[in-house]
Amino acid sequence: MTYERALPYNFMGIEGPFSRFDNASVLILPVPYEGTTCYGAGTRRGPKAIIDASRSLELYDEEIGEEIYRCGIHTLPEMEPLVEGPAFMVERISSIVEDLYQTGKLIVLLGGEHTISIGAVRGISRYTDLSVLQIDAHADLRDSYQGSPYSHACVMRRVREVCQGAVQVGIRSISAEEMEFVVDKKLEDEIFFMKDIIGDEEWKENVIRKLGQNVYITIDLDGLDPAIMPAVGTPEPGGLGWYEVLSLLKEVAEARKVVGFDVVELAPVPGLIAPNVLAARLIYKLIGYILLRG
Repeated sequence: MTYERALPYNFMGIEGPFSRFDNASVLILPVPYEGTTCYGAGTRRGPKAIIDASRSLELYDEEIGEEIYRCGIHTLPEMEPLVEGPAFMVERISSIVEDLYQTGKLIVLLGGEHTISIGAVRGISRYTDLSVLQIDAHADLRDSYQGSPYSHACVMRRVREVCQGAVQVGIRSISAEEMEFVVDKKLEDEIFFMKDIIGDEEWKENVIRKLGQNVYITIDLDGLDPAIMPAVGTPEPGGLGWYEVLSLLKEVAEARKVVGFDVVELAPVPGLIAPNVLAARLIYKLIGYILLRG
């Protein structure tokens, strides 16, 4: 049970030295960008909903056995969306993340729509060989969508242009155009369709085997089953459960060096707070897995 108290407005409502930039091992960058959504809207409200929900959570994590915030978590000012369009927004995010990465701290982006991941991967990949783990319902491999190569439906096509490799998990929606690209580029072994995960006891080990040493994780919340995550713009039936996602993330954090991650596509539903809490708890636990692994 949590109790109300006057809290600072930051991720997890952290007070004192653990929330300061200089003391932090983690930098939280809220990016309320929503420029190419094509069905349900509202992702621009995602970062605020996540921060609001996080302030109600216990700081102690019973699985990890630690108060994770003691690693130091600093929440940066909310990034202002640019009106010039998604290409400019991607470049701006890339520039900011590039600067943040040089601090040596773990970079965490709160979306916003999935387009923001392109900028984050570009910024980090300028300094290190990077592979990307995507958790998502959609392949996001279109070359262009609704006239833009920076649509949220093109995220992994753009990511694959700059990173060392990418592994896509939980996919259960893909177009004929995208499937052609997969076959042409021989990417079948890098895409873990949800239909193939079911009943496969070795799928997590196979995912990790495909990842390079330095990993960026992008979590589109529609990768989770809509029974537990209904607050997304493009829901798909089926999907990963809470403990399936946690188990995968924990094993990745133990086996690889995770240099950054994002959680995107939360479209808050008025009066329904459970999805916001899920997103906040997922972020907090993943920070713990990464910083306290082993």
